[in-house]
Amino acid sequence: MQRRTILFILDTETPDANITETAEAAAQDGTHLICLLLGPAPALPMYAYGVPPYGGMNIPDNWNETVEAAQQAQADRVDALEALLAKSNASGTVHSALCVTTDVKHHVSRLARVSDEAFVAPNLRDTPEVMREAVAGVLFHAPIGLRLNGSVGQSAERVFVAWNSSKAASAAVHTALPYLTQASEVAVACFDPVMTETQDGQDPGVDVAKWLSHHGCTVTVSQFPSGGGEIGKAIQDRAAEFGADLIVMGAYGHARMIQTVFGGTTRTMIEQTELPILLAH
Repeated sequence: MQRRTILFILDTETPDANITETAEAAAQDGTHLICLLLGPAPALPMYAYGVPPYGGMNIPDNWNETVEAAQQAQADRVDALEALLAKSNASGTVHSALCVTTDVKHHVSRLARVSDEAFVAPNLRDTPEVMREAVAGVLFHAPIGLRLNGSVGQSAERVFVAWNSSKAASAAVHTALPYLTQASEVAVACFDPVMTETQDGQDPGVDVAKWLSHHGCTVTVSQFPSGGGEIGKAIQDRAAEFGADLIVMGAYGHARMIQTVFGGTTRTMIEQTELPILLAH
């Protein structure tokens, strides 16, 4: 898969080794990286907020210096990131966002809309709120897929598709089509399917398997009962048994003004770190 544009979401704590690995992988197949460097905006101390009509804002005397120092540290990290890209001969641009956590999704979504795929640096998991907002920016505010775990240049010989008849699952399969057509084997798995015409059909998974076969994919279809267990755990277990290099599945949840609420299965799959996954909404 050449000439893709991948949004690489990282922060100021992302190790140089991880950035270099990503840049070198991108350089090998002609991928263009849009690097979004997230940094936390300085927060005003609690005592700075007055309570009208009893008092106004009490800005600390050193506030300007605090902001300038944060801006300079962010600029220095941008310069270092650009140098790492140049050293790796990678095509890429670096964008900086020094912002509060709730604004992360807006910066992410703006760049995701002009990318083919988004990839999140592993260390963003160390800041769960930032991670949540970054994931929401891609999945709920942009039309592309999000990849977690693994690496940017990782190939996928065996792809495991967690399928139902939902729009989200369909979006994920369409987004993953470049991976699916290059895979040696694709497994379509339906968990606790509802075998009616208005739900998953009389033979769940066969319709999408036929479509993928028309694209040249080698596809098998299976239906699995969850046995009352968590679907996310069942997906991981079956994908591991299959030897999957990549899991493809729809993401379920809702974008809210204050927070993003992911469905239980989606949250489980986002939180797991063992298996590479591609999500779309």
